[in-house]
Amino acid sequence: MIYNQTLNSKTPVQYIKGIGPKRALVLNKIGIETAIDLLYFFPRRHLDRTSITPIKKIIRGKKVTIVATVEASGLVQARRRKYFQLIVNDGSAFLKCIWFNNPKYVENLFSIGNKVAFHGKVEFYNGYQLIHPEYDILSDAESEPLNTGGVIPIYSSNEELKKIGLDSRGFRRIIKYCLDNFDFDNEEFLSDRIIENYKLISLERALKFIHFSQEIDQLSKAKYRLKFDEHFFLQLLIALRKLINSKRHGKVIPNNGAYVKRIFNSISFDLTGAQKKALSEIHSDMASRKVMNRLVQGDVGSGKTIVAILASAIVAGNNFQVAVMVPTEILAYQHYSVFKSYFDKVRVPVGLLVGKQNLSERKNLLSGIEDGKIRIVIGTHAIIQKEIKFQDLGLIIIDEQQRFGVIQRGNLVDKGLDPHVLSMTATPIPRTLANTFYGDMDLSLINEMPKHRKPVTTKVVNQKSLEKVYGFMESELEKGRQCIVIYPLIDDSEKLDLETAINGFEVLKRRFLDYSVELVHGRMKREEKDKIMSNFSTNKIKLLVSTTVIEVGIDVPNATVMLIENAERFGLTQLHQLRGRIGRGSEKGYCILIHRKITENSKKRLSIMERTKDGFEISDEDLKLRGPGEFYGTRQHGYPIWKIADIVNDGKIIRDAQKAASNIIDDDNNLIKISNEKIRKRFFQEYQEMLNMVNIT
Repeated sequence: MIYNQTLNSKTPVQYIKGIGPKRALVLNKIGIETAIDLLYFFPRRHLDRTSITPIKKIIRGKKVTIVATVEASGLVQARRRKYFQLIVNDGSAFLKCIWFNNPKYVENLFSIGNKVAFHGKVEFYNGYQLIHPEYDILSDAESEPLNTGGVIPIYSSNEELKKIGLDSRGFRRIIKYCLDNFDFDNEEFLSDRIIENYKLISLERALKFIHFSQEIDQLSKAKYRLKFDEHFFLQLLIALRKLINSKRHGKVIPNNGAYVKRIFNSISFDLTGAQKKALSEIHSDMASRKVMNRLVQGDVGSGKTIVAILASAIVAGNNFQVAVMVPTEILAYQHYSVFKSYFDKVRVPVGLLVGKQNLSERKNLLSGIEDGKIRIVIGTHAIIQKEIKFQDLGLIIIDEQQRFGVIQRGNLVDKGLDPHVLSMTATPIPRTLANTFYGDMDLSLINEMPKHRKPVTTKVVNQKSLEKVYGFMESELEKGRQCIVIYPLIDDSEKLDLETAINGFEVLKRRFLDYSVELVHGRMKREEKDKIMSNFSTNKIKLLVSTTVIEVGIDVPNATVMLIENAERFGLTQLHQLRGRIGRGSEKGYCILIHRKITENSKKRLSIMERTKDGFEISDEDLKLRGPGEFYGTRQHGYPIWKIADIVNDGKIIRDAQKAASNIIDDDNNLIKISNEKIRKRFFQEYQEMLNMVNIT
């Protein structure tokens, strides 16, 4: 074992003093393999005087951090089981901390007189208490900074790490040693000019202050620099992609072709001004020499599909093919039906490619795509399979594009020679997210609803009002209209959720005996699911009970009422998407949200749905309340998961990083200048996966 050595970014963690082979194996499991990995293991939270709440000021239902001394402890016998209880005091009041799980194990962790930082949600039962709080035992030396305005780092840990002494205290020891012995000479990658222009501190100081700050100002500067780094590399990727796209030459489509006018004249409604503008922008892109890379963003029901059909008509009329990729088979069938109804009028063949098709049908379809006889192809991810060959692919349309990873989108782009790309989404993308992830795309906004659509009324009710709601649904059914009841289906509890949906279906069947009621869910066979959806579309089924499989892909103008069970379990954007599935005809729509598990946060969230129908406002609120990971699942974009960046609150940092990255790429396309040498090296070392996507639209 080598101790007191000079550490660098490649030093294996097992050679750091205080770690060794046994601890290294456990650290490796959480991605810490080298000394630099350890330094980038940032605290999950920092304690300072401003973040600590005195016990006498705690409020029920709020998450708090307190620092208190253990006054008493012991196992308590409840009616059915024992639990472990601490009585703690911070000088302002007493508080109970309770553990029901592994009480004997927890009992051995604390001693009378321990000073401990606790973090958790305040509950009330015979007095205020924290149930299963996070905790960090502080030594006198560690707690001293709280009295002098300093900061204490709190690190994520788990049972396996704690068993080998790597709780927060253990991490503080090994990280302090690593910082004291680390050679930072070759770690800084930003030029002096960037550091000066954007008022950043050095990487060395940032890594030292993020772990051990003497004051809040140091911690703030460390966070700013480390956030800047993460945003900078993403913006560098986007700037590179934008540059490469600008140099690619697309298929020039100068005129409308033979079909678009005839299809346009067959439309039974007037296009909105926003639809006409989007179509004009799309045609302008395709008529130029550049490859179009445009995102059409519009609320559910705003009329994106007809814009896609008219854009496809322009391309098909100029003897190129169009591929339309959608996320679900239900949506593929729906799009196929709508596209075919228009293109049949001009005798342009439309093909459908989904997972399960009989061999002869599939063989004929593939042959027609390869020889160019089939001009328009609608499909799910099946469309990107290697065996699918296009004769001359001119336009790719990706519907609900955020549901596809960049690799899937790239595989489709590779099927043509620089085809134009039109992405569409009904998920209103918050402005910060649009800037961060879609900075290399042109944006068309369809922000008008068709004149014939009436606004949907949304009402939040509790379960006590359910019978009244059923009565209202019955009155709509009596008028010949249809209703939809949605149950949540969340991955973590899918089996339980499915049972709840099935039980709910049985209850509704008994309640609505005079009407046809059917259940559809994701585990059904496609044929069974398609038959139910078809029967609902043709009004043979009056009340459809469903899990969230209908979030995308149902268009039944006669459906006027949607009841959403356990609405508090859905994201606001998801609720908005579901709400957009009703009231699509000439009759008014109603969306009823059943609020079962009521908290202050859930009341606040659901009230937003009652207050506004603006998808952009809803998505912004959703992002603030749930954060980007939950809102959007950033992993699907193919970008790395950030350690510290926060797209909700990092607006200025994102703009600075964007500007810095754009300036570098404008000046040095290939990052070959000496001043950018370390940026290039870091990019290739740490962001190889992102670099592999530079050629992916």
